[in-house]
Amino acid sequence: MKHYLTVNDIASLPDWVDEAINLKKDPYQFEGLGKRKTICLLFFNNSLRTRLSTQKAAMNLGMEVMIMNFGNEGWALEYGDGTIMDQGTSEHIKEAAQVVSQYADIVAIRAFAGLVDKEKDEAEEVINGFAKYASIPVVNMESSVGHPLQALADAITLKENETKKRPKVVLSWAPHPKALPHAVANSFTQMMKLQDADFVITHPEGYELNPEITKGCTIEYNQDEALKDADFVYVKNWSSYSDYGKVLSKDTNWTITKEKLGNAKFMHCLPVRRNMIVEDAVLDSEQSLVVEQAKNRIFSAQIVLKKILEDI
Repeated sequence: MKHYLTVNDIASLPDWVDEAINLKKDPYQFEGLGKRKTICLLFFNNSLRTRLSTQKAAMNLGMEVMIMNFGNEGWALEYGDGTIMDQGTSEHIKEAAQVVSQYADIVAIRAFAGLVDKEKDEAEEVINGFAKYASIPVVNMESSVGHPLQALADAITLKENETKKRPKVVLSWAPHPKALPHAVANSFTQMMKLQDADFVITHPEGYELNPEITKGCTIEYNQDEALKDADFVYVKNWSSYSDYGKVLSKDTNWTITKEKLGNAKFMHCLPVRRNMIVEDAVLDSEQSLVVEQAKNRIFSAQIVLKKILEDI
């Protein structure tokens, strides 16, 4: 595998999930695979789980790890072709990607959406720029429109906790005080389309995701109706796609409560705003899988890095 940029780079989701679960039994079984190999983690945005889990995954495979917080440590990058660089940018992606390629064997990148210019965000300037100009594999640690490492961790979590062959999985919007990207919801939806499950997306009108991504999915605007008989409820806020980046509602009636959850398992990528996205009674209950999901971030990253290392 050359790059891991989207969920669609997964050759076989069931096989990858099974491999990841096997890795959990002995995380060091392939520690020789990354010997004398280096991964460079570039962060254009803040991180807790993504940074630590990807670093841990690389270490489990015997890799050396270099980390750079690009926002306050690196030069401002230019991405356009033919640009006269007489403004705020100091270095072009062409040189930056080639230079990093000389220092590492794999580069992993995290860069959020700006939520101002839809076309610019969907162009994925940062992740696609590195994929274009770097001579080494590129891993997406969350980009403007996708978070494929999180989606793979979610698939692992679903597999480990399912009690029936075809579970009902609900992706529910929830209120948040500020505008958030679509990346997690997008990749979760793409991942669920690869699963044998009864998958339902629920949100207020006006919060439809990219129709190209949700094509073929069931969308229910009545949250209570969507949650009926759910086995898993994955909760995430996202801003409007049609009225791009805008917060159209902060309706707390969409907050997940113990009563709404019923007997379902609760999932969220973290960080989560307590008593806004979900009430304490859910997060602190045995139905919450959020900490388990966070642990599985190690093994989603580790299986991706393993696949790449096997092809280097």
